[in-house]
Amino acid sequence: MDKKYKVIQYLITFLIHSIFWVIIYFFYAYFLGYGSTNTKYVNLFSGFLMPVTIFISYFLIYYLIPNYLFTKKYKLFILYNIYTFIISVYLINLSILYGLVYSEGLMHKSTVPLTKTLPLIILGVFFVVTIVVSLNLIIYSYKSIVKNESLKSKILETQLQLKEQELKFLKMQIHPHFLFNTLNTIYGFALKQSKDTPEIILKLSNLLDYILYQVNKPKVSLKEEVTHIKEYIALEKIRFQDTLKVSFKANDISEEKQIAPMLLIPFVENAFKHGNLIEGFLKVEIVIALDDDKLDFQIKNTVLTNDELEGNKGIGLENIKKRLNLLYANNYKLDIEKNDNWFTVNLTIYNLNEINNG
Repeated sequence: MDKKYKVIQYLITFLIHSIFWVIIYFFYAYFLGYGSTNTKYVNLFSGFLMPVTIFISYFLIYYLIPNYLFTKKYKLFILYNIYTFIISVYLINLSILYGLVYSEGLMHKSTVPLTKTLPLIILGVFFVVTIVVSLNLIIYSYKSIVKNESLKSKILETQLQLKEQELKFLKMQIHPHFLFNTLNTIYGFALKQSKDTPEIILKLSNLLDYILYQVNKPKVSLKEEVTHIKEYIALEKIRFQDTLKVSFKANDISEEKQIAPMLLIPFVENAFKHGNLIEGFLKVEIVIALDDDKLDFQIKNTVLTNDELEGNKGIGLENIKKRLNLLYANNYKLDIEKNDNWFTVNLTIYNLNEINNG
């Protein structure tokens, strides 16, 4: 198929070139014979100028320009152009001489065979060559622009594919850890034959539905994300029993507000995973505030030592930072600090609508 396409392409190119040179032939006939009635002589003489014109034109566009101009060998390009000009003038004169000799029988004493002098004939030939070279440069520039745009599109497409793969990879890293913790909780309650086991399984089922079916979407409802945070906290309350104190505050959130899925839940998961009991309690405080399209999310949990800060620099928060950079580049602020046995994360997303779809 490709071979057939190339043959057709070559035939079309040949046809276009042929038509162009036929037009040039008639131009010569008109240019040289304007005001002359000896059309046979003019037509035959014009034919002698065609080979040298075609040779000079193709030599420039297929050899000198590609090999010296496009490769930025400017000095050689100028030098070889001077040589080409000298040789071209010689060939044009030779063509004119042969034209005069072979067309002698068509001359009439009563008519002027040609109305142009030798310098004007040479100038006419170089005028045609200039047109050919100019057209070639225009076509080359156009093809370069198209090629560059195509290359940019391919690079952009590749970058988007890589971004999508990286986001999927980061999301996949979140799921196993969350499931591992929750299944351990269910296992522990099942061993105790706890009456809370069915409730835990139901809440886990809701979270699994969110993870498996919603997480691959570029956006989900912020209200839905908050709802699943509450379900996650409910699971942890069952696991921690009386050793957990959670403060959760969130203002009213419209159904229309959207966010990248599973963006806030990992912060909550980290608080429970790395938090420590102080005076018999693990304390977690969460505040979610939405002002128009600006989201402020704060989560605090109690910790014992500075090791907690190092621990939170592990794979969990690093993955979240990577997702934020991919999804909300230059559109968010993330502050992480530890003070007085509190580990605090402050996340601000300035415009939720400016998410970069993964």
